[in-house]
Amino acid sequence: MNLKTVRYEVAEHVATITLNRPEVMNSFNQATLDDFAQIWATVKSDDDVHVVVLRAAGERAFCTGVDVKEGIDRHPNVWTRSDPGEQLSPKLNRVWKPVVCAVHGMAAGGAFYWINESDIVICSDDATFFDPHVSYGMTAALEPIGLARRVPLGEALRIALLGLDERMSPERALQIGLVSEILPRSRLWPRAAELAGLIAAKPPAAIQGTVRAIWESLDSTRTQALHTGLSYTLLGNPVGQAEIDRGSVPRRTWTLR
Repeated sequence: MNLKTVRYEVAEHVATITLNRPEVMNSFNQATLDDFAQIWATVKSDDDVHVVVLRAAGERAFCTGVDVKEGIDRHPNVWTRSDPGEQLSPKLNRVWKPVVCAVHGMAAGGAFYWINESDIVICSDDATFFDPHVSYGMTAALEPIGLARRVPLGEALRIALLGLDERMSPERALQIGLVSEILPRSRLWPRAAELAGLIAAKPPAAIQGTVRAIWESLDSTRTQALHTGLSYTLLGNPVGQAEIDRGSVPRRTWTLR
């Protein structure tokens, strides 16, 4: 891949993606959209990748949304335009390999394209979450719609409607389930790598089937989701046998750090 705005590396079945425009607080431009179109296609097709870690370079921000100076390519016909999430978001690209997202500093606006579709989100104790769209007279729609599928509706509306007048703290993000851990900044990247490593060590077909079944259930009725989920439990495992010897797997205890 010829990436311009992102670093990408793979080690021990974990692909680490680092947003790398710290001079503009990792805001995304058209080059970023093009980079992620390549990245998600590669992640899907590379069976050496079991898990993805998404993080960002620099001190101030994970991502502050679209680069308002450079912008992104927009078709002149408004009905032909596409959502930037079609390039940026893993699930819209049908990536069923888990994404562990490590957020620090500001996470604003378009940053939620990634946060909304990550499977595990952790953050540092300096993280803040907000959506500035309405403060600039723009409708907040795409990011809050995704957010409303992972946090209570009232919380998604509060973020969308208050704009720049309120920033959600990491403690509140933990309370509403937007993140599952808060860590000192120095521990954020190592913890993301640790979580990814634990997942990467498990049979990848079972992991990807689990991710797909749960995410697809959000677009289905409960009965439809259960019927589809049952079929997924049999794919690649037709005789109902465990792929590994459970007695050989060390037991681990999850703790909040």
